[in-house]
Amino acid sequence: IAFQYAAARNVNIIPEIDMPGHSLSALAAYPEYSCTGGPFKVLELWGIQSDIFCAGNEKTYTFIEDILDELITLFPSQVIHIGGDEAHKDRWKVCPKCKAKMVAENLKDVNELQSYFIHRLSTYLGSKGRRMLGWDEIMDGGTIPDATIMAWRSVDKGIEAVKAGYNVIMSPTSNCYFNFYQGQPDDEPESFRAFLPLEQVYAFSPIPEGCTEEEKKRILGAQANLWTEYIDSPDAANYMLFPRLCALAEVVWTADS
Repeated sequence: IAFQYAAARNVNIIPEIDMPGHSLSALAAYPEYSCTGGPFKVLELWGIQSDIFCAGNEKTYTFIEDILDELITLFPSQVIHIGGDEAHKDRWKVCPKCKAKMVAENLKDVNELQSYFIHRLSTYLGSKGRRMLGWDEIMDGGTIPDATIMAWRSVDKGIEAVKAGYNVIMSPTSNCYFNFYQGQPDDEPESFRAFLPLEQVYAFSPIPEGCTEEEKKRILGAQANLWTEYIDSPDAANYMLFPRLCALAEVVWTADS
């Protein structure tokens, strides 16, 4: 019913399950898919952890494919977001299975190992008639055919992706992260230690200068992000979203003059 409600309003709900990083909650329940075997504890505070899915273990891919199968059953979206961001690879550098996988697949470093990992997921989604969306880190170790890139680290990452032939959604921290302060911190609810005032959202150009006409066509739009580590109520979320969300909508949906 929720999907029908959204579709009737021209809204497509795209699910995201982040991998190989941001996966400690899964590893706490299934430590056998990590590099070390655990044990692990679900985080009580937000942060980036070194323990991620083991890319050298074939059983990891079976486990993730089962998750994607369930996700595909639940969500009608043709696009599935697999994350791919902030995957610390320290464990991969010393994991025997990961090192063996790099040798077997002729991969020169752990960035290429992540590209191998992401490429396998993309191929699997393609076999199910779905397409992959991922954060811009999925480009770091090589090309992922048919993937769409969500550029968050910078506008330059979006330009890099477009010039590499990807379709791109612009979502840079500089203009689209609404979990940052929008006023003086002393007068604001506690938030991430960064500043994004309304005028900076209005100054955003989702199609940057320097792109060819063909490259401009591959920029699909922009996305606002509200990460909720400091958000404890709908009222708090609305405070952080507005009026900046209205400004971004105006920027994205208004034709250049």
